[in-house]
Amino acid sequence: MTFEVSQVKAIVFDVFGTVVDWRGSIIREVSAAGKRLGVTKDAKDWEQFADRWRAAYSEGTREVREGRREWVTADQMHRERLDILLAEFGMDGLSEEETRQLNRAWHRLDPWPDAVAGLTRLKSKYIIGTLSNGNIGLLVNMAKYGGLPWDVVFAGELVRSYKPDPKVYLKAVELLGLEPHEVMMCAAHLHDLHGAAKVGLSTGFVARPTEYGSGERKPDLKADSSINVAGADYPEFADRMGV
Repeated sequence: MTFEVSQVKAIVFDVFGTVVDWRGSIIREVSAAGKRLGVTKDAKDWEQFADRWRAAYSEGTREVREGRREWVTADQMHRERLDILLAEFGMDGLSEEETRQLNRAWHRLDPWPDAVAGLTRLKSKYIIGTLSNGNIGLLVNMAKYGGLPWDVVFAGELVRSYKPDPKVYLKAVELLGLEPHEVMMCAAHLHDLHGAAKVGLSTGFVARPTEYGSGERKPDLKADSSINVAGADYPEFADRMGV
């Protein structure tokens, strides 16, 4: 089927990295917690903490998809690795309540500066929502915190799996009552978009070149030829979606 923007009725978004600055937000939260405890680290240490914490989530979702562990939420994965990292970084003096609150830092991630305005523009024409590997409670809290104007909140939790499992994309399509090509998956990560395209969704790319900061992992800087619509930022993406 030849792609036309006019066929799209809903856009579902990856959230971590695509809509919110997870890395900058987590570095801020863990460094503040360390300061309260009198733990002295340099900026690179806090960056490493954030990257290793995030890696636990990536590893955990893969283990679930491959059947190597039972399904657990992103919150549970984050807490498992947080307990390990706090001990390694000399921060195990946090109380249980303080540790729970720090784990909920993932519910308090800052939107990218252009994200809310861009999403609001898109919402004027399309149904917009999440399609994230984060659990639903986390995504709802994040939306309240950051003013994210979602119409719907979808997550891998709905099918107890994680992207790029085809079931995750197709559940969003089913719940919207649309055909796959009428739903666009938008992400800053090409592997996510390739997974969506395999089951017939349209695809949109928004570049987030600073997602990983000075970390070793490198972002996808531009779309490949398989992506239907691409923008260097949210304003350009909204322009190309006709709003």
